[in-house]
Amino acid sequence: MGESEVVARLIGARKEYGSVVALDDVDLDVTAGRLLALLGPNGAGKTTVINLLCGLRRPTAGRVEVFGGNPVEPSVRRHIGMTAQETGFPETLRVGEIVDFVRAHYPGPMPAGELLERFDLADLGRRQAGGLSGGQRRRLAVALAFAGRPPLVILDEPTTGLDVEARRGLWRIVEDVVAAGTTVLLTTHYLEEAEELADEVVVIHEGRIRTRGSVAEIVAGVALTRVSFRVDGDAALPDLPGVVDAERDGNGAVTMYTSDSDSVVRALVRADVPFHDLSVTAVSLEEAFVRLTSRPEEVRQ
Repeated sequence: MGESEVVARLIGARKEYGSVVALDDVDLDVTAGRLLALLGPNGAGKTTVINLLCGLRRPTAGRVEVFGGNPVEPSVRRHIGMTAQETGFPETLRVGEIVDFVRAHYPGPMPAGELLERFDLADLGRRQAGGLSGGQRRRLAVALAFAGRPPLVILDEPTTGLDVEARRGLWRIVEDVVAAGTTVLLTTHYLEEAEELADEVVVIHEGRIRTRGSVAEIVAGVALTRVSFRVDGDAALPDLPGVVDAERDGNGAVTMYTSDSDSVVRALVRADVPFHDLSVTAVSLEEAFVRLTSRPEEVRQ
């Protein structure tokens, strides 16, 4: 990260809920002007990280800093915008009233009309929240995170419930605000979302950070490639070097994950396996993520 400014950080952060350790000595820096995707399975500790950064929880041990201050202080939280996984609105309030209420908490908010237009809510300003569809509610929840023009925006599963078109539209908005200098911390279960948007990815599992880096670095770190081909009929496959997982469907399509694709292909040729349509490709972020969170002890650190 060089000399880039760190706008938020956890330093040796530990969080316990009774006998449950949600975070275990976590160090995390959020760098200014970038989008950091925090990935992990359910229960990994993502929401606890967000709660600490937003000042909603205090660490059991360690420190949390946001713009050099403690996020439990209202003056610090004023620099943060957030969309939670679930957001409820008073059913009888109108969309415009909700937007104005949130804008009033910030010293230099975005004009209401501009905010509603940007998030495709311009025609809904006078609609009561109780009359919004699920997708409209989600767009409103995300829009409110940007209402105060905060320098740090935290988006917790922002596109849940959105259709593909709406999701990709939100991606473009997020890309624009990051390009303009806003820092974004994103959690998502849509790994293609992280692959599309993230400057940096952090994978957390069982309360600890497993790895961090660019998408390319995360993928390279699992040291796997995907070898795909087709075989005719029920042709037998020999034991192949370096194969850690393999799938074969009823139509002859075979996919193998290996640390040494060259050796696998050579072994297929030497064994005279009747294969065709061979392809060798890098694993996706999703495949790397599964690897990191299912068998982390086998991943090269």
